[in-house]
Amino acid sequence: MSKTRDQRLATAFVSLADTLVADFDVVDFLGTLTERAVELLEVDAAGVILTDQRGGWRPAAASSEHSGLVEVFAAQTRQGPCLDCVHSGRVIASPDLSADTGRWPEFAGLAVDAGFRSASAVPMRLRDDIIGALTLLRAQPGDIDEASVELGQALADVATIGILQQRAVSREEIVSEQLQATLHRRTVIEQAKGVLAEHGNLNMHEAYTLLRRYARGSGRRMSDVAHDLANQALDPDELFGRHGNSRSGQPPSSKEASG
Repeated sequence: MSKTRDQRLATAFVSLADTLVADFDVVDFLGTLTERAVELLEVDAAGVILTDQRGGWRPAAASSEHSGLVEVFAAQTRQGPCLDCVHSGRVIASPDLSADTGRWPEFAGLAVDAGFRSASAVPMRLRDDIIGALTLLRAQPGDIDEASVELGQALADVATIGILQQRAVSREEIVSEQLQATLHRRTVIEQAKGVLAEHGNLNMHEAYTLLRRYARGSGRRMSDVAHDLANQALDPDELFGRHGNSRSGQPPSSKEASG
């Protein structure tokens, strides 16, 4: 019997709060945040940007690794509701992205091309400190309902607390070091995705799925596996041999941007 929405919400909050473990993987953790957002909030895609501690913002996770969606979230580091959200500290929404090409020409254009028509961004914050934002995208125009936005904010708040408390000696240490490490690991994961995609003729989402499945199956952090792949310390055939062909045989769902 399938879980009720309340049960799934409770499970999501528990998983996002459970960060005080020795093998905590913040990249996988943020991936879980975006996946739970899509599952629970009646949206079609979700993504996270984080501060790089130098006055800039960088993409850290997305609910799908398909190229169209990755480009949308990369654009959000330069313009869009997510960037406006981290600067203002409040929810920023666009019920019709096609009408916002004047406000966010690059972001809105890429989002519409990828099949999205509306967006909302909620801040990832602890008190007055904003470390990033969670963006929610829908394929249909119109405001994302208030209940979903409020739940999205609650998920973002819990995730923020989880990141900042993980092995924290001080909040300053986490903000300045943990987030830097997260963004570095994401860069290494991008390199490993490229290795797997070229080796196995996969698209980037399939490569990411294979990398994540292997890391979980072997009890290792995804960033550590990615590091070994990028540095040729791990043969890509090991991943394909353990899990076989990562292609599902199914076309991308409506919750995955075209890529």
